[in-house]
Amino acid sequence: MRLPTPRPPFTAGEHTTDMRCCLPVPLGALAGIPGPCELLRSGFLLAPALVRSATAPRPRHPRSLAAVHLELVTLTEDRAVITWHTALPGTDDGTGRMLPAATEGEIVYGTHPARLNRTAGEDRPTAHHHVELTGLEPGQTYYYQARSRGVPATPTALHLVRGNAAGTSRHGLDTPGGPYSFTTPQPPPGRHLLSLALCNDLHIGETVAGLVAGVPFLRGVAQRTGQTPYPELMSRAVVDEARRRGAQLLLAAGDISAGGGPRDLAEARRILDGFGTHRRDYFVVRGNHDRSAGEGDTFHREFGLPDGPGWFEHDVAGLRIIGLDTYDKRGNGGDAGGLGAEQLSWFRRRLRAHREQPTVVFGHHPLTVREALFPVSPAQRLGRRQARAILRAYATAPGVFLHHVGHTHRNKRTHVPLAPQVTLQEVGAAKEYPGGFFLLRIHSGGFALNFFRARAAEALEWNERSRRQAGGLWPYHALGRTVADRNSVVARDLSGIGRLVPPSAQSRSPQGMTAVPNPRLDVA
Repeated sequence: MRLPTPRPPFTAGEHTTDMRCCLPVPLGALAGIPGPCELLRSGFLLAPALVRSATAPRPRHPRSLAAVHLELVTLTEDRAVITWHTALPGTDDGTGRMLPAATEGEIVYGTHPARLNRTAGEDRPTAHHHVELTGLEPGQTYYYQARSRGVPATPTALHLVRGNAAGTSRHGLDTPGGPYSFTTPQPPPGRHLLSLALCNDLHIGETVAGLVAGVPFLRGVAQRTGQTPYPELMSRAVVDEARRRGAQLLLAAGDISAGGGPRDLAEARRILDGFGTHRRDYFVVRGNHDRSAGEGDTFHREFGLPDGPGWFEHDVAGLRIIGLDTYDKRGNGGDAGGLGAEQLSWFRRRLRAHREQPTVVFGHHPLTVREALFPVSPAQRLGRRQARAILRAYATAPGVFLHHVGHTHRNKRTHVPLAPQVTLQEVGAAKEYPGGFFLLRIHSGGFALNFFRARAAEALEWNERSRRQAGGLWPYHALGRTVADRNSVVARDLSGIGRLVPPSAQSRSPQGMTAVPNPRLDVA
């Protein structure tokens, strides 16, 4: 997403997100030219919304407080994480948005819309509310209302993508304030074996998010003066939250830096070292932004192996982890991703050698990008020919069950007929709204994928600030059009994987809520 040369008004060394090579954007020349069908499809969706955004008066709130942007972020078999924002109607923070208002927040909920007889609240006043419901029953439908000072929170609108940010059904969407509804899933079958955090797009060194050159209304979003740079702030918060949620391993799928600079990559290494030891507790692959003038030498010094390639295979308790370098080619990062001939040949051989072994693959570029709000150009994915080759290889390797990618900065779950057993999971950027990671919980009879926000106070504040990217359309793209795009459960036999437990063999909750330092292998 960075042009090869810096542009005014930013000084040399600053990094910005101009959306050249990572995101589907409404300016094809920035990232390869989308086809005419893509432009027509996206224009049909975007044109009415942009006109309304430019001409609509500011919403009027009859009360002295506005509670907005309600989102059901996380939904597991026994818990739900719900967030919203409170602000002062009639105010302006200088960007056309209301000033935040710190106040209390609570959620009332129950198993019938007329009997919301349970309450969950927060321990301090805030404008950026994050409430977690616990002790829920699997397979149960719940109704809830989030409110602050008695004002019901209204959901983030996702009508452009026919989505629903507040629940798993349309219940309550026609009534301001709800109550809204969700149904908890069943847990993955079998006993819990291990948990992995999946993240990407840290962009350490970036200074402006969402800047698109030549499009006046798509102004970038910068951090407030005097505060921690947002990529560092968000990356540390994601690492801390992943450990708190019990992740034993972390996979970072590229664009660790904004431009492959030595200082940025060194800072990224320091941040990720907060999770554990590289190549034991966490694993990193390169993204197109991580290429430096030295053709990736800087990244290799921080995260590579001596005299080794940028791709690898690692076995953890019987789980095979394969990391791919999806820009293993010459170029400036602004075109389609690609694996070199040597890497692709190696990858096919490794899949053939152990077809049945449970396997997670991660790399930066998606194999396919579907149902995007903005036009999709070739730069948004791996080259089509190689993507088909990888999917054909998956079709003959039934052990592969997950392919984790970044690059699109959105949460999106996809299955394709050629390899239906593989979940293709796009993960939103760690650096900006919705600002978090996926927790992959592996059980002997299946797995769950759940998106968690980084909930440090500063991280939640930046989440709210950065949601205004793309002229305010960013939530349509980044959050996930449905709860299932960011929370899902798949049943399949993963009993060949051993169990990672802490040295003390303490019991763990199904959600892995206890951090596990220095895990050991237990295959009993």
